[in-house]
Amino acid sequence: MKYYEIRNSWRKVTRHPSLWEGLGGLFCLMFLLTGCFGSKVSSGNGGELTGSGSRAFSEPSPFGMVLIKRGHLKMGIEEQDSLWGKQTPVRDISVDGFWMDDTEITNSEYRQFVNYVRDSIIRERLADPNYGGDETYKIEEDKNGDPIKPHLNWKKSLPRKPNEDELRALESVYVTNPVTGEKMLDAAQMNFRYEVYDYTEAALRRNRLNPEERNLNTDVAVDPNEKVWISKDTAYIDDEGKIVRQTIERELSGPWDFLNTYIINIYPDTTCWVNDFPNADNEVYMRNYFSNPAYNDYPVVGVTWEQANAFCAWRTEYLLKGLGPAARFVQRYRLPTEAEWEYAARGKDGTEFPWENEDVASGRGCFFANFKPDDGNYTKDGNLITSKVGIYSSNTNGLYDMAGNVAEWTSTIYTEAGVDAMNDVNPQLKYNAAREDPYRLKKKSVRGGSWKDPESYIRSAWRSSEFQNQPRSYIGFRCVRSLANTVSEKTKPGKTSKKK
Repeated sequence: MKYYEIRNSWRKVTRHPSLWEGLGGLFCLMFLLTGCFGSKVSSGNGGELTGSGSRAFSEPSPFGMVLIKRGHLKMGIEEQDSLWGKQTPVRDISVDGFWMDDTEITNSEYRQFVNYVRDSIIRERLADPNYGGDETYKIEEDKNGDPIKPHLNWKKSLPRKPNEDELRALESVYVTNPVTGEKMLDAAQMNFRYEVYDYTEAALRRNRLNPEERNLNTDVAVDPNEKVWISKDTAYIDDEGKIVRQTIERELSGPWDFLNTYIINIYPDTTCWVNDFPNADNEVYMRNYFSNPAYNDYPVVGVTWEQANAFCAWRTEYLLKGLGPAARFVQRYRLPTEAEWEYAARGKDGTEFPWENEDVASGRGCFFANFKPDDGNYTKDGNLITSKVGIYSSNTNGLYDMAGNVAEWTSTIYTEAGVDAMNDVNPQLKYNAAREDPYRLKKKSVRGGSWKDPESYIRSAWRSSEFQNQPRSYIGFRCVRSLANTVSEKTKPGKTSKKK
């Protein structure tokens, strides 16, 4: 059970978190002696309880996201579906506030991720002695010469007039098509390594390092030799260059046991267009949809649940680099829970569709979403496959394409019991299936319906599923971020939207 926790116009990184880590002790001293960040040192309060004053953290509005305020929802479809006869679990639930992308992640935005991974590989190789060994592409010491955790130097530009060794590094991430002679990015090399600390698992009482803290019942004798076994995800690249992913079981030894490592190939599966539709001529989408700039503002597809989580981790890493000390308050980007997704899609009035009435088109025949309006007639709504994000009206929360266009991954595992098996406060079921787990345990909940689905499937409460390693031409995703402080909901934070 794991927590999976920027866009083209995001501000440049000016500071690196490791610098602040090195100054951690100094900041602690400043807090105590000078009242840093607004703390007040009171020498005389008459013996009254006045509290420790400090300035509240003001969370900036994330670019391209809208604030979804906390609230209540009757989740699910109350009446049995007349078309399919499928029962959907129904329950009253409450969710806290969160930020949510106003549109699905686009090809352009996901390519920024791919380009980051590509450029990080190139920088690693430029610093490698086998490619010239330019140490300035990697930072391993602070300004005082003391060793720090090695990281790439993104301030140093890639060489414009490379020498022979630099040219080998630059060209090493590309391959040549043996048939056409076309030079293209080597998708097999686009591997992203990231780490996620599982704060929830580490906080569970049964996982305390001190045996006396694992059970508060004083009638139960403490066994100081009791062993606790934990499950930990890890990954590495073997000698043949292949990704090896493992879930290991071992005895609890320290807090680092809850740090999980992942290595994911993040390049979208562009072949999903032909694999999803046998006996169809979809080669043009396979060759163009992700790489052609004409599709920049279309939702990215062919991305697995695992790749979507890797994107969230990269986006968090990218954001935190520029925040300095405030980074400890900001929450991670992640996929929405199934409950959060439905709550956001229904809008402020909890409607069945992300619009005001139950019709899918206006009286003038203008459709409210991109879906399959008629049997075999995909173009009745003006689109054949996906459409540009944000061309249909938003719901009352300011979110676009919460019905149709592409279905969207959530972080919740799929079970028939659905919300009935969850808590009624911030409901969630999480399970990161290990590679050796039965395939049936790898289903994730998918919401919203897509361009290929009929009207019934694009309702806000409709539930569907897909396996976490399965890319589809009709499934994309968007990110959410928990609020750093729910007090901010009482204010009126601004919204910087990418919708034009």
